[in-house]
Amino acid sequence: MSDKHVVLAYSGGLDTSFCVVWLREQGYKVTTVTVNTGGFDAAELHRIEALSPRLGASAHVTVDARAGLFDRYLRYLVFGNVLRGGTYPLSVSAERVCQAERVVEVARSVGATALAHGSTGAGNDQVRFDVAFHVLAPNLELVTPIRALALSRAAEVAYLAEHGFEFPSRTRDYSVNEGMWGASVGGRETLESWPGLPDAEYPGGAVAAPEPRELAVAFEQGVPSSLNGASLQPVALIEELNALGRKYGIGRGVHLGDTVLGIKGRVGFEAPAAHLLVGAHRELEKLVLTGKQLFWKETLGNLYGSRSLRRPAPLSPAGSSMRSRLTTSSKTRTGA
Repeated sequence: MSDKHVVLAYSGGLDTSFCVVWLREQGYKVTTVTVNTGGFDAAELHRIEALSPRLGASAHVTVDARAGLFDRYLRYLVFGNVLRGGTYPLSVSAERVCQAERVVEVARSVGATALAHGSTGAGNDQVRFDVAFHVLAPNLELVTPIRALALSRAAEVAYLAEHGFEFPSRTRDYSVNEGMWGASVGGRETLESWPGLPDAEYPGGAVAAPEPRELAVAFEQGVPSSLNGASLQPVALIEELNALGRKYGIGRGVHLGDTVLGIKGRVGFEAPAAHLLVGAHRELEKLVLTGKQLFWKETLGNLYGSRSLRRPAPLSPAGSSMRSRLTTSSKTRTGA
């Protein structure tokens, strides 16, 4: 048996499926880890768990990290009303360090000698995984097959087909990363500076909105706590808002901004709950904060959002006191 044991951050998509087969052929024993930070229903998790051993992985682990993701990351994005460029809610970037931490925990528990991820060399995710892995497990080898081989998605599809695994043809053109705080979509249109994404390529597909309706969201110390009078834990509330907002096409767009690499990048996104919660929280703050407080809070929120690779610090007593005054509700109208 090989003494090379790699733990792979595994989503069950094209890139990470390629990684399983390729790593196995390089002599690695492969353990796949799917960290559920939202975006997976029971059927999708079952598909991923069944696909991993078929691809050649020796073991698969699924970790539910949704509650931890909200508690340590997402609630701070709500506190700061963070929307990059006034529109993009850091849909996936907020999840990566959380995912990397849990992958490292599994690697330590199984005595792995290496860590791997399926990020390309073009975007921000490679930096997020690289930094987290190097800081948390500096003694483990880091393997990045997609980046190192500089493969196109068509080449990955062809490679997997040669090994007996077929992926839908649309995976050649689009990459979708979906989580609790929203989905990001990269594809043909986002590689140019003008076109928008077709509705069919968003996870929610084409929208035929029902009648407008009113939602009431309550916050306790800045944390969403109930929807239309029904108390809900944050994870359940976010998932319900995602399901509802998707019917109206809320939170869709294409963001253009600077990547960590210093180049411009475009990404499509669909983040209903993030847009509804940030919008409601911002309106609530207009009621309870002064104009000067709002000015400085917006400035600091933008600064915090631009440093999204950092792990959020615990609330200071002053910050906690300020947010305690937000124990009330805010209403928003969908479909209006």
